[in-house]
Amino acid sequence: MPWNTNNYPDSLKNLDTAIRKKTIEIGNAMMKDGYDEGRAIPIAINQAKEWHNNADQKEINKIIQASDKNLQSDEKSQDSGAQRMDEGQHVLPHKDGWAVQTDNGKRPSGVFETKEAAINRAREIAQKKETHLIIHSQDGDIQEKTSYETK
Repeated sequence: MPWNTNNYPDSLKNLDTAIRKKTIEIGNAMMKDGYDEGRAIPIAINQAKEWHNNADQKEINKIIQASDKNLQSDEKSQDSGAQRMDEGQHVLPHKDGWAVQTDNGKRPSGVFETKEAAINRAREIAQKKETHLIIHSQDGDIQEKTSYETK
């Protein structure tokens, strides 16, 4: 059952409202993509905190005002997990370290202090989704391409 503002894991109850709602949104998308709830919780919390650190006040206000329906992974949504399933992952330089972002993503799904941590996360996603991984160098050039696609 998807999480909502009235039914979510206990570990989210002490989070700031914006972070909790973003965690609910991310967690719902992850579980829809096949992640186990126990594994989705810490990842979603971490990504929501990173999002909050990088979000502007307009984005924060938007998530605070979001309804439970908006926090569900919806195939009609432009950034829905279903539409992102066949997109590969990129590891890109970011002002706060290294970012993991889908092919057509507007924002990173995660930002990591080290390139190695970003590569590990991007590889995990690409393998699970059976897509590809593109690792960029500090100047943005493509350093490595790996396909995890099955035929």
